[in-house]
Amino acid sequence: MPSNPTFAPHHAGRRGLLVTVLLLFGNASLTGCQATVFRSLNAISSKADVVVRRDVTYDPAHRLALDVYRPRDAHDAPVVVFFYGGSWKSGKRQWYHWAGEALARRGLVVVIPDYRQWPQVRLDGFMRDAAHAVAWAHAHAAEYGGNPASLFLMGHSAGAHIGALLATDAHWLAGVGMQPRQLAGFIGLAGPYDFLPLKDPDFVDMFGSTPAAQLRSQPVHFVDGDEPPMLLMQGTTDKVVWPRNATSLAAALQRKDEPVETKMYPDIGHAAILLAISRPFRRKAPVLDDAVQFIRKHAVKKPTEVDTTRHFFDTPARLSPGHANSSAIPRNSAPRQS
Repeated sequence: MPSNPTFAPHHAGRRGLLVTVLLLFGNASLTGCQATVFRSLNAISSKADVVVRRDVTYDPAHRLALDVYRPRDAHDAPVVVFFYGGSWKSGKRQWYHWAGEALARRGLVVVIPDYRQWPQVRLDGFMRDAAHAVAWAHAHAAEYGGNPASLFLMGHSAGAHIGALLATDAHWLAGVGMQPRQLAGFIGLAGPYDFLPLKDPDFVDMFGSTPAAQLRSQPVHFVDGDEPPMLLMQGTTDKVVWPRNATSLAAALQRKDEPVETKMYPDIGHAAILLAISRPFRRKAPVLDDAVQFIRKHAVKKPTEVDTTRHFFDTPARLSPGHANSSAIPRNSAPRQS
């Protein structure tokens, strides 16, 4: 493997872990090796200047917990609730310490919740869990130095679907006394937003066997002009979630004159767009920089904080050799196609 100082760990004892991640990186779906990859990323992630509160119960009835990551000096910082993916069947918050820490180092308060998965529950179960996690973040943000008025949802794959459905189908947040317009924004990485018809028997069981039932799972179906700003991020070589999911949702939002941006990353697959948040793979695509820029743009700041945005964010993003095709979709303009 060629030597590259960008990918070199800070401690020689961690070199083997980094090599493991690099070798597994080529598996586009991470199937069968998620735990190994994420343990390796957790081991090499930087914890400096980040305070972590683990195992915070947000739903005692279902024994659901979350982890909170925040900058040591957080004060009225934007808040991000991050939903991990796993085909709505797998995943755990402990795998994503590296992601929480990467975002927190950019000046964000980050909440990563667990949620129940199929076959224990179906659509209604994991969506209710997600809504309760968002309500918890809104209620407790200030305790961790966050600003509840600057509450963003973010997710990868199935987690992006969950976040998008919360942001489009108002009845999920209504169940916890909130509404989509209380969200400052949504950031989706490789999310399925328009994926009918269902063919996989597991998904049919998960989302329903009738057309009406299956429509309930489609974020694109619920766009009505009352959505928060959205950033839809997608790799052009994703073979798990087709790029048309992002362009379809973007088009639906544009038809309602809703603010939406798309980022299409060349030669980036389904796993790569997520791993690009991590330090070893940040040069693959500027996913982290683009997400932080979007949050900076849409964060709600008090009048006295208008000129203090840089307090919340670290130094300007380093130039990266990889870059995305970006489309900020204006009103009355067609979305960029992949």
